[in-house]
Amino acid sequence: MVQARAVFISDVHLGTSACQAGRLVDFLREYESEHLFLIGDIVDFWAMSRGSIYWSRDQNTLVQKLLRRARHGEKVIFIPGNHDEALREYIGASFGDIRIEDEYIHTAADGKRYLLLHGDEFDQVTRHHKWVAVLGDISYNLLVRLNGWLSWLRRTLRRPGYWSLAGYAKRKVKTAVNFIFDFEDSVIRHVREQGLDGVICGHIHWPMNKQVDELVYLNCGDWVDSCTAIVEHLDGRMELVAWGADPFKMPAAAPSACVASSAGSPR
Repeated sequence: MVQARAVFISDVHLGTSACQAGRLVDFLREYESEHLFLIGDIVDFWAMSRGSIYWSRDQNTLVQKLLRRARHGEKVIFIPGNHDEALREYIGASFGDIRIEDEYIHTAADGKRYLLLHGDEFDQVTRHHKWVAVLGDISYNLLVRLNGWLSWLRRTLRRPGYWSLAGYAKRKVKTAVNFIFDFEDSVIRHVREQGLDGVICGHIHWPMNKQVDELVYLNCGDWVDSCTAIVEHLDGRMELVAWGADPFKMPAAAPSACVASSAGSPR
């Protein structure tokens, strides 16, 4: 078991069949922490509003574990995203010892200050063309379902390692790659204007740990495809952790911008 100072997770998408709740429960059993930050899209109200509700025993276990950690004294902050934006009506309220905030400034053990936010406010499609975002969400969920079938086929054929169809599509489709870069640039610009040392966000399902000039950009990834989280160790060091039997190969930042990550290099 690892004793961490803080754990940051996002984009769990509870209520969908793609949610890897079992893996997240295993991860939380391994990583104890003083602070737990839930950085948006923890519950997928978008999917559930379309009538495609899926709620497994693992998802029940995960919710119970989050509530138990808060009840036992761990500081748990929930920052809603666009898929659970209904909870933004309750900013400042607490539910079962879990406090809801719009954004949050976290001071790490080494004194660095990080802005925590989901990140959808920097996504122009989500902000101004919601129907396109919903269509993209449906397409992404289809890729994830196909990926589950391909993973089963690879295991059946005894092919080593894990191959992510959704991740491959993002790396190869120029529009998706440009969207990721534009998103990162917008977030970094905002944090620089705030005079902070870094940012920890989610939203784009693209895990990352990199240095951009004097700032640290961290993206939690998701618990649908990549199964990744950010962990702050007791000395303030931030680590991007990939979890599960099929380790996700992380996208590479530019060599000059990389910060050490336990998740490896891209395939």
